[in-house]
Amino acid sequence: MSTHDLVGLAERLLVPVYGRTPVGFVRGRGAWLEDADGNQVLDFFSSILCTNLGHCHPTVTAAIRRQAETLVHVSNLHYSEPQLRLAELLVANSFADRVFLCNSGAEANEAAIKLARRYGHASGGRYEILSMLGSFHGRTMATIAATGQEKVRRGFEPMLPGFRWVAFGDALAAEEALRPETVAILVEPVQGEGGVVVPPPGYLAELRQICDRNDLLLILDEVQTGCGRTGTLFAHEQMNVTPDVMTLAKSLGNGLPVGAMCASERVASALDTGAHGSTFGGNCVTNAAAVATLEVLLAPETLPRARVAATRLRAGLEALARRHESQIETVRGLGLLLGLVLRDGARAQAVAARALEAGLLLNLTAERVLRIAPPLIIGDEDLERGLGILEGALSS
Repeated sequence: MSTHDLVGLAERLLVPVYGRTPVGFVRGRGAWLEDADGNQVLDFFSSILCTNLGHCHPTVTAAIRRQAETLVHVSNLHYSEPQLRLAELLVANSFADRVFLCNSGAEANEAAIKLARRYGHASGGRYEILSMLGSFHGRTMATIAATGQEKVRRGFEPMLPGFRWVAFGDALAAEEALRPETVAILVEPVQGEGGVVVPPPGYLAELRQICDRNDLLLILDEVQTGCGRTGTLFAHEQMNVTPDVMTLAKSLGNGLPVGAMCASERVASALDTGAHGSTFGGNCVTNAAAVATLEVLLAPETLPRARVAATRLRAGLEALARRHESQIETVRGLGLLLGLVLRDGARAQAVAARALEAGLLLNLTAERVLRIAPPLIIGDEDLERGLGILEGALSS
């Protein structure tokens, strides 16, 4: 089918909840996608940061094939090796002692919210969670209640009670907002959907101290920032902070739907048999993909290579910002999660559209921020090509 055919079918058949660009992709390899009309597109979006190792990474693809030929799924009333291998890798390479496996970031955050409430009920009946203005935590009723963006919640009122929002990056505001019923603080190390916003130095460490002083849980939503995206396996490693709970998804399966809630033993024990579950959580194929993904990320060369790419990309974007200072306000972000903040939202939208026409896929978030997140395996030539296309789009 052509792109025209795909667009026509989507308009006729699908619930129109996505703001789609008029392009349909049929295959991908590395940092490149091919659309239904045979056009090649350089991917600087990584499918909403889901393909950190690029499209169809050979190691991950081989793991998927092997597992699909062996066992696709088995109930969580039994045991399976891929699920346990994934849990073992996550525990061995993080602060966590226990892992709950699921299918998405929303599910992982939902599990974290339920865990926090169970923990709070066992320690005085506390239930409230503080999250941040500008945050995004998912599309379930609990996770939109936690999300600090009114546009996400609009039309779904009344919201699930037990959530309040404070300014991101302001630890004092969080401490002043505490109430006797507060049990946890939920925060992203870098706000992705909120506009690629990095908090000031020491912010997460201050939240950690606040949590310690008040017997609160620190929950880090690393759905976007995890799995090497910021230059370390998890973003909080760069901030010298240990959370009580961490959520992962998106790139954990390098394109397959898999999420995880990771927690310390002290906190995880609040969830006992029957307290939570997921029919397809821990699926054999998706977990085999996640194991392969983590093994590639943990290989000695992967993250250092990504850090070099991040340095080059940021330098290139900052050079663009100097040349186009009338259009660009700033460059911000961490690792290969970068935001080019334009001064005008309409102009930002036009730049993204022109870049796509020229063969570069970007994403516009927070109205005027071009979110730039190529795969971690991006090569120098592709980086320069992408920067060149972006330069042309800004100059048009």
